Amino acid sequence: MTAPAPDSPVVLRVAGRPVGRYVTRPELPARLSPRPYLHPVSTLAGATVTELSPADHLHHLGVGVAVPDVEGHNFWGGRTYVRDRGPTELDDHGAQRHGSFQLRDPDGFVEELRWVASGTELLRERRTVAATELTSSAWALDFTFSLTNVSGAPLSIGSPATNGRPGAAYGGFFWRARKEDRAPDVFTADTEGEAAVHGSRADWLALAGAGWTLVFAGATDATRRDPWFVRTAEYPGVGSSLAFAERLSVPPGETVVRRIVTVVADGRPDRGEAAALVRKAVSQ
Repeated sequence: MTAPAPDSPVVLRVAGRPVGRYVTRPELPARLSPRPYLHPVSTLAGATVTELSPADHLHHLGVGVAVPDVEGHNFWGGRTYVRDRGPTELDDHGAQRHGSFQLRDPDGFVEELRWVASGTELLRERRTVAATELTSSAWALDFTFSLTNVSGAPLSIGSPATNGRPGAAYGGFFWRARKEDRAPDVFTADTEGEAAVHGSRADWLALAGAGWTLVFAGATDATRRDPWFVRTAEYPGVGSSLAFAERLSVPPGETVVRRIVTVVADGRPDRGEAAALVRKAVSQ
């Protein structure tokens, strides 16, 4: 069997079934902040649970890491929120550039990336992704990213919320789910609905669509301290916010590490079942 090209897409498999495709070098315009992403991601029964460059937000790229403000550079894509001006078209976009795979297997990979803007490398990332079978109808995507400030100067990570737009604290791990005729339901162990869940700190939250459910969990203490960013009415998306109320400082040479585990399930597990799946996924 011929080995895949070093930078070709990775096809993740669980129990022999393809469940995700990871694109390392997408051909995208600069204003979308080009970056590697996972799409399509599917349940074990084959339901697609991601969306790529939908008409409502062309810069939403499946599953990945996206940050709207790294020391004034846009690694999210689209317009930049400017205090007292609102969303503004700026030539401030950065790109995440695939470097190499340290490990590449059918059930996961370890990747090195460079975050570059205006010709300068600001951050170096190590990304570790693993796919694991949980049950006959559920699997887990374990996603860890480590961002190291290699710029030689202090950096800080912000969001539209820290720049003056209330509630818009997106930036970090982000999953753009498939838009359907009906908005998905969102719930945690003790609350439900977008208004209640958005901005909360919960061990896990579930996004349930037509025949599929995604259960997101912070798998480290630092990750669990980050509030959740949630959208269901406007579009279906969930993120773990690096800069919800204030900017996150990253001194020279320091590293920010986050780990999010997502259960990808067919059907709709209840709260007890969702919690049990998360416990199993995080412990593996």
